[in-house]
Amino acid sequence: MTEVIKHECGIAMVRLLKPLAYYQQKYGSYMYGLNKLYLLMEKQHNRGQEGAGLACVKLHAQPAEEFIYRERAMGTGAIQAIFGNVRNQIQNTPHDPTDAEWAALHLPFAGEVYMGHLRYSTTGRSGLSYVHPFLRRGNWRSRNLLLCGNFNMTNVDEIFGSIVAQGQHPRSYADTFVLLEQLGHALDRENQRLYDRYKQEGLGDIEITEAIENNLNIAEILKKPSRIWDGGYVICGMTGSGDMFSFRDPRGIRPAFYYADDEIVVVASERPVIQTAMNVQVEQVRELQPGECLVVNRRGEMHIEQILQPLNYSACSFERIYFSRGSDVDIYRERKELGRYLAPQILKSINYDLEHTVFSFIPNTAEVAWYGMLEGLDSYLSEQKLARIRQAGEHLTDEELRQILSLKVRSEKVAIKDIKLRTFIAEGDTRDDLAAHVYDITYGTVAPGVDNLVVIDDSIVRGTTLRQSIIKILDRLHPKKIIIVSSSPQVRFPDCYGIDMSRMGEFIAFKAAMELLKERGMQSVIDEVYRKSKAQQNLPKEEVVNYVKEIYAPFTQEEVSQKIAQMLTSDDITAQVEIIYQTLEGLHQAIPGHPGDWYFSGNYPTPGGNRLVNNAFVNFMEGADSKRQQ
Repeated sequence: MTEVIKHECGIAMVRLLKPLAYYQQKYGSYMYGLNKLYLLMEKQHNRGQEGAGLACVKLHAQPAEEFIYRERAMGTGAIQAIFGNVRNQIQNTPHDPTDAEWAALHLPFAGEVYMGHLRYSTTGRSGLSYVHPFLRRGNWRSRNLLLCGNFNMTNVDEIFGSIVAQGQHPRSYADTFVLLEQLGHALDRENQRLYDRYKQEGLGDIEITEAIENNLNIAEILKKPSRIWDGGYVICGMTGSGDMFSFRDPRGIRPAFYYADDEIVVVASERPVIQTAMNVQVEQVRELQPGECLVVNRRGEMHIEQILQPLNYSACSFERIYFSRGSDVDIYRERKELGRYLAPQILKSINYDLEHTVFSFIPNTAEVAWYGMLEGLDSYLSEQKLARIRQAGEHLTDEELRQILSLKVRSEKVAIKDIKLRTFIAEGDTRDDLAAHVYDITYGTVAPGVDNLVVIDDSIVRGTTLRQSIIKILDRLHPKKIIIVSSSPQVRFPDCYGIDMSRMGEFIAFKAAMELLKERGMQSVIDEVYRKSKAQQNLPKEEVVNYVKEIYAPFTQEEVSQKIAQMLTSDDITAQVEIIYQTLEGLHQAIPGHPGDWYFSGNYPTPGGNRLVNNAFVNFMEGADSKRQQ
């Protein structure tokens, strides 16, 4: 993608099922679990650029010794920082590096249960206090709770109100803080329920504590609080006594995968990450299904429990296009299919003139879609060759046959991602001029004034870099026509489930539609959408309607694309510029298993999504386009 969309969060969890001495003997280190956590987090570094954190629970720590360890850090180097701090703590504790039993009792971070998190804020809130895992402390191990996740809740106000109504006094309004208090309260109630039961059975205090730690019902802790959650989420937690869980939203908006054998249980946001870290085959990694919760209790027993019944399945398609690692077998195939489905539109745009068209991609995320696009074009060209040969029949000379067989799709690496230039010292036009050089070109790949140049990107959201850099630098090759192709459809609506796309005014498709309405004397449509949106601001989220769809209704996708091309073409561009977007039909054909398309269609899977887009439009109209609207 030419302009970076701030990333989603990533989660990683590890539960060792054997004593640390087992891993010392088999793998040469009792830090086997910590090492696997590092790999899982490093392989998901694309998901967290703002901060990272890890936590460890020790099952066998003695009284007066710490049983929960946590490290958090800010910045793009956060993973290295937190694991460096852990290494220093271990090295600064005098010990025999082969004594796994002593390490299990006394050494920092030598535990059995691990949690890791990679964070990118989608709320505008930042700072170390917002970096997961969050920790709720207590004097009983079973009352301690660590929480992290990949999520945004659209109804924090309702969740906040529900816990305030119970008499709690949350210290923050942020969704993670609120969930920590809500689930922490549910954990307290479960502890109290078990305490009352075992006390009535006549157990002593130490026996009661052990019985509670061994019999916490994680499913019951989650069931009641989660009933009012509206959002896309994977919520991960650990208790201080050693229970571990990972819970996916009932619509499957956010992803989670796991692997388990008799030695270890591993959870992560992406499948190939687990494959690489654990060296296992694709069929050995399973996906957590909507509404399911993976639970590993203190005794190391794992089971999957259905916490919430599955609802309208809405796994996020944009995540597959942009955020997920392309090394996944299915994602790689899907991204190629996205490129393949664009071939008919591209051929029409170049008037089927493959002989005078060069095909390239915007590095590096669109490369896989480029391969698929080339395959689609090759299929067309093969049919054309076959038709010409059949038409000529037996009168075809060897020279003519060679000429037909020599026809090929011309592909080149035209655009090159150059070093990120520092533009902070420049102002105004000087800054824009420097920004134009973020990309470079391969000279001599295009015949000036003769060739068309087709360049594919994985998504065009804001269009800023296209206007400031990409189109300007491609125009230096003097192609007859520049065609920018997006492997995803037009992003028309904001997100509210964990991707930082929440402001209407950021989207070039929205700007184009608004301009078209004004140019065609249809200001009344804008005014009416604002009136209807404003009128429903105080309605319950279940009653809110997405009237913003009416902004786009008068126009075809091609009309909006044409306007986008006009808006992104500055006066100094000599080539004709055209923008082609993937269709919704092409998206669903290429990625059939991920039908969530609200960015493109406005069909939000939860009521909170309609409220989000409603408020986003009102804020845009009123000039208060805030980072996130509840």
